[in-house]
Amino acid sequence: MSPATLATRHAQALLGALGRMARSPLATVFTLLVIGLALTLPAALGLLVTNAEAATGGFTQAVDMSVYLKSGVSLQRAQRLAERARTIPGIKTVTVISAAQGLREFRKYSGFGAALDVLHGNPLPNVLHIVPQPGSSSAVDLERLRRDLAAWPAVDMVQLDAQWALRFNAILGVLRRLVSTAAVLLGAGVLAVVGNTIRLEILNRHAEIEVTKLVGGSNAFVRRPFLYTGMLYGLGGAALAWLILEAVLIGLTGPVARLAQLYGSGFVLTGLTGRQCGGLFGGGLALGWLGAWIAAHRHLRSIEPRA
Repeated sequence: MSPATLATRHAQALLGALGRMARSPLATVFTLLVIGLALTLPAALGLLVTNAEAATGGFTQAVDMSVYLKSGVSLQRAQRLAERARTIPGIKTVTVISAAQGLREFRKYSGFGAALDVLHGNPLPNVLHIVPQPGSSSAVDLERLRRDLAAWPAVDMVQLDAQWALRFNAILGVLRRLVSTAAVLLGAGVLAVVGNTIRLEILNRHAEIEVTKLVGGSNAFVRRPFLYTGMLYGLGGAALAWLILEAVLIGLTGPVARLAQLYGSGFVLTGLTGRQCGGLFGGGLALGWLGAWIAAHRHLRSIEPRA
């Protein structure tokens, strides 16, 4: 079979599938609606995770440590300890905050400037401010680093700052797992919907399929229009899911912007990226094709022309 003939037959199968869907508009709309809603939920959860990460401004990885040295440790020794800390794998930056600098900042921001005047000397120690590498910000890695630094003789205490970021990362991890689970479960639902729709269409065209096989039509030839029907359902459901998400985003953009403004943030909701749109439409197309292939492969084998 020449490529031109094969392309013609595929075009005929595609147009035939479109025509049959157009002749049953109500059934087609309901099927597309079910598929679209099934695809909307995992896509919406994915958008929630993406916007939650964007709303934090990247601070979900802003985990750092404050290493408080003992009161007798001089600034020169603190500088040497900082050089030693910079050689430890997993540490991005080390900054020395001198006791004098710490006292000035405390006096400026604490509101207890007058009370500090009655103190004799500076009670604050020198501090090492450590920022770990982004790839070393798991709870296990940070706790190991904290224990190693706390074991130094000159260290009085190690405080792990931004515990909220670790907790927020953990919540986002749960949401990502939920997105994957929802995608698998609802993807199975899309397969069931498409498969059942194709099964009903095969039953309605039972006599036509028998005649086609009687004149020499192969299973692949008979199956082709059903595969295109499944793919069209998948693409149509993905397009409907995209429209639903865009409508929801349009409705939420104003309220979210006002809420962000109250918190002094310029955060704006973002829609699906090009990669996410590709995943949505590609997933819908693949699920539609697979559901149609499973139904057609199962039911077409039982239809044979009668003598």
